[in-house]
Amino acid sequence: MFKSLLIANRGEIAVRIIRTARRMGLKTIAVYSDADANAYHVAEADEAYRIGPAPVGESYLRVEAILDACARSGVEAVHPGYGFLSENAGFAEACEKAGLVFVGPPARAITAMGLKDAAKALMEKAGVPVVPGYHGDNQDGDFLAEQAEKIGYPVLIKAVAGGGGKGMRRVDDPADFAKELKSAQREAGSAFGDERVLVEKYVARPRHIEIQVFADSHGQAVSLHERDCSLQRRHQKVIEEAPAPGMPAEMRKAMGEAAVAAAKAIGYRGAGTVEFIADASDGLKPDGFWFMEMNTRLQVEHPVTEAITGQDLVEWQIRVASGEHLPLVQKDIPLKGHAVEARLYAEDPAKKFFPSTGKLLRLRTPANMPHVRTDMGVREGDEVSMFYDPMIGKIIAHGETRLIALRTLRGFLSRMEVAGPKTNLAFLAAVMGHEAFMAGDIDTGFIDRHLDELVPAGGVERRVLALGVAAQMLMRRSQLGKSQGTGDELHSPWTASDGWILGGHRSETLKFVVAGEQVALAVTPEDSGWRIAGVDDNDILASATLDDDRVLTATVDGVRLVAACVPKGAGFVLVYEGSATEFEIVDPLDVDVVSDADTGALKAPMPGKIVQVLAEPGAKVRKGAALIVMEAMKMEQTLVAGTDAVIADVHVGVGDQVEAGAALVGFEEQVG
Repeated sequence: MFKSLLIANRGEIAVRIIRTARRMGLKTIAVYSDADANAYHVAEADEAYRIGPAPVGESYLRVEAILDACARSGVEAVHPGYGFLSENAGFAEACEKAGLVFVGPPARAITAMGLKDAAKALMEKAGVPVVPGYHGDNQDGDFLAEQAEKIGYPVLIKAVAGGGGKGMRRVDDPADFAKELKSAQREAGSAFGDERVLVEKYVARPRHIEIQVFADSHGQAVSLHERDCSLQRRHQKVIEEAPAPGMPAEMRKAMGEAAVAAAKAIGYRGAGTVEFIADASDGLKPDGFWFMEMNTRLQVEHPVTEAITGQDLVEWQIRVASGEHLPLVQKDIPLKGHAVEARLYAEDPAKKFFPSTGKLLRLRTPANMPHVRTDMGVREGDEVSMFYDPMIGKIIAHGETRLIALRTLRGFLSRMEVAGPKTNLAFLAAVMGHEAFMAGDIDTGFIDRHLDELVPAGGVERRVLALGVAAQMLMRRSQLGKSQGTGDELHSPWTASDGWILGGHRSETLKFVVAGEQVALAVTPEDSGWRIAGVDDNDILASATLDDDRVLTATVDGVRLVAACVPKGAGFVLVYEGSATEFEIVDPLDVDVVSDADTGALKAPMPGKIVQVLAEPGAKVRKGAALIVMEAMKMEQTLVAGTDAVIADVHVGVGDQVEAGAALVGFEEQVG
């Protein structure tokens, strides 16, 4: 076996590979861009080499930069992780030519499965069922529209290269086909350097079920059972579990055999995933699944397979790449219990899951939960960068039954503390507790169907507002104590700001901006706490303490609650039951807060690149009208008008790079 391994990737997968490699006695080598100089994976590795500036095209996607790092380090083997160059046949060939062991499949296998159209044709020859569609070379827009008509709407436009939902569009109306085709081609070209697409029939109630396969260089291939990846948004997986809910044993056998046959047909070696779409309209059946694609790499969701089989798939990869036989034969591969994985993203579910960036002010996980695994790509204090995928990490729970696994994961998520960028943490916990999800009533449309329940709109609940008041009172007292140099800042009578006057206490008004709304609360000291008015018709009684680790322990209306209180700017973030609520403190001497909607401009919510401009000066637009399409954190985002208005100016053009807060479109006036 080789003695050193370079991981040509970043984030949580690099950290995860490093840990297994270190356990196996290998020297680990990381690579990093300028944006990742102080990243978690760099700190975990034995050595690390700079490969270029922050943009992926100038660093992690540069084959010559990776090979140069290999030469400088003297490493013997390269693991590509997933994403970036993991399914690049040219990179695999370049590694082999440089005398390096590539911990992945042969280049010919990557080529065979790397293009969806060719892969589907190969599977048809092998007798594997495929989804009806057009997988040919003709990329003329009118021709593809004709093929869509023949297939029958709704259809899916999919990038020929790559994956992860990029370059994929569902089209329900023929009138939208041309627009969606251009958008898919543009996104595919940006993500994979290949604008070609295919068109397929859209299955009405699809379940996304994939089979983990493994093959060695001695002709052996096995299936390590299935994973259900049906819970998606924007065609990107959010929740994965193994085994698939409601999967009949005969269907598991049929899909496993089909996946192994696919691997053998291309002379596969290493870890791979054969993805199928199943029709859940009338339950899962052995004759109701079709081949979609094969991912010639390790998958993001591989930990759920590791949980139910008890195997380390990265160790299997390393052993197979070293020329060893597979550790187990098919009949000896176990299936124990149930596992579920949630992907924690820096994004804002309330704003259509728009990616978020910034410093992780707090990232804590609950202790003493042995059946939960966390694969994190960042640490507390790290920056979530605009240059890369916004995934913070993955949380995986394992239990004897599916229900136990779901409840375990929900409990873990609700106790996590994450503050800084917006995240989908509370959304994930809501999914875990949703009745339909717990009952296994799932398909790829689940999130869209239940979005209002999973991302509730509206204000902040009363106990969260009470916690915010308690936090502000205690933080202010602490700050006063520090400025005056008293020993006990939180409890000294000399630093108390309780509004005491001769003959009683007077109330004061605290003003916050919470969830975009300004809230004014009347606070009156009472005994060891406060009486809070202004939330609803009933006053709230609260008392609290704040320790040195910013943990707020409070009693609200007789109920004991615990939250984290993290300073941010002029305010703070309150993390309670997995939800992070920002409290912006309003100084009573300041002018009224002006919302973005009143500034007369559409602004960039984060740094990005303008890929399409739909706005024209002088045009009247209605609220919700698409004005700008920008690419940020590897995804296209459509920015819309926040109100009915007349466009005054358009400040950007296609190809422009913009910073967060930059004015993109100016408005003359609101119109009725």
